[in-house]
Amino acid sequence: MAANPSSQKFLGILPQEAVPGALLVFIAMLAMIVVNSPWGATYQSVLYTSVSVGPTGGGIEMKLSEWIKNALMALFFFFVGLELKREVLEGQLSNAKAALLPVLAAAGGVAAPALIYLAFTAKAGFAQGWAIPAATDIAFALGVLSLLGNRVPPALKAFLLAVAVVDDLGAILIVAFFYTEQVFANYLLAAAGVSAVLIVMNRLKVASIGLYILVGMVLWVVMYRSGISPTIGGVIVAACVPLKARDGHSPLHEAEHVFRPWVLFGIMPVFAFANAGINLTGASQYLMHPITLGAALGLAVGKPVGIALMTYLGATLMKADKPGNLAQIIGVGCIAGVGFTMSLFVGALAFTDPALATPVRLGVYAGSILSALLGLMILAKTLPQAAAKTSVSEDQTRPFILAEPEYAAHDQAKP
Repeated sequence: MAANPSSQKFLGILPQEAVPGALLVFIAMLAMIVVNSPWGATYQSVLYTSVSVGPTGGGIEMKLSEWIKNALMALFFFFVGLELKREVLEGQLSNAKAALLPVLAAAGGVAAPALIYLAFTAKAGFAQGWAIPAATDIAFALGVLSLLGNRVPPALKAFLLAVAVVDDLGAILIVAFFYTEQVFANYLLAAAGVSAVLIVMNRLKVASIGLYILVGMVLWVVMYRSGISPTIGGVIVAACVPLKARDGHSPLHEAEHVFRPWVLFGIMPVFAFANAGINLTGASQYLMHPITLGAALGLAVGKPVGIALMTYLGATLMKADKPGNLAQIIGVGCIAGVGFTMSLFVGALAFTDPALATPVRLGVYAGSILSALLGLMILAKTLPQAAAKTSVSEDQTRPFILAEPEYAAHDQAKP
């Protein structure tokens, strides 16, 4: 049995689960410093440099910032898709009845923030950003929760994970259906054909991750050409990676094992560095901007209210056990309001005008920081000094952290 990761420290300071989130905080601070330094103009110039990939006249040309948003984040969504699939097949969402409560809670955690955002922005003409406060940054949220160590009952941690996973699934669907301006049917048909190839590969239990990535690159190109966010292609590829191959090992677990460090310590920090910087010159004029207020209050207020309300309503209707008392559920709801990476991503899709990047980032920063602090304060006061043992497996509560789940070692030991 592996040691409880909540007791393991990185460099003797931070719980291992908190390292990815701490790295993102450092990268965001670095981006702020660079943007407000003499290198700020160079930083912006590099991000807006056009980069062309492919044959002359037939390649894809985008600004570097758009390559990060569309290509690197497709790999991020591939990893999230692997997490989603494993949770549905083996984890907290594998039992339909057990999954229903966090699904309802996540629905409340999407709807309430969106309504609060719209209350501030609809009349001002910024309604298209309604999904900015809807998603949860899993790495950040679990990292914040890990700061409370073994005081957090496994059931409560599992509930936060399940809510965050469903939240991200909701964000994926929102991106697919609400942030697509124009669809080209011929390329969409081609994307369907490539997806069919992936489904056949799944049915044949093809084990080569490299082959899935190669076909996924073709899918990314045709989806980009179709007008639909190509990041969705990453989720489609992940859904087709089989849980078990013919020789008994798990390509799904293998892919998670391989991509985890690249996502946590590569893709997410690069995205944060490219999107988290705020030029403080004149930023004060955006403090009361509708987008800033809508995003910040949507995350910090909408998330805990929506999650707590739907959790109690769902538990009452289903006569199911709640994962904690009201204060603890509100505390977890606050931590789910740490949107950061996902919120910045949706904000970049919703508002392409560079002038609106500042209120989006201010709102996401303020809402995420306030959510983390409120969640920690509430849980620190309401959790017992030591968590009671429950029937929830610790492995089921930690897919998106630095420590590797035990399945990786098990799978590697198989012939």
